[in-house]
Amino acid sequence: MKTCRKVLLVTLAVILVTALVVPLVSAEEIQKININTACVEELVQLKWIGPKYAQRIVEYREKNGPFEKPEDIMLVSGIGPRAWEANKDRIAVE
Repeated sequence: MKTCRKVLLVTLAVILVTALVVPLVSAEEIQKININTACVEELVQLKWIGPKYAQRIVEYREKNGPFEKPEDIMLVSGIGPRAWEANKDRIAVE
């Protein structure tokens, strides 16, 4: 009986810790990057966006003005649907 009780308590503790930690990790992962204000160093945090493409985003923004909607990032040369899909939850324009 004592063994069953210990196993039950350990199992409940693991479930409780997991339930508390998972939302915190998820919240950190979905930190949005504003493509209208981000510098090159911030933009490279996006998936599949290296320094070259980050610089293109900044140059596009300086030449054409702010992006109106997040998916407008695909107007930047070399950034297509694949990069958009990988980052759509992380891109903001406000």
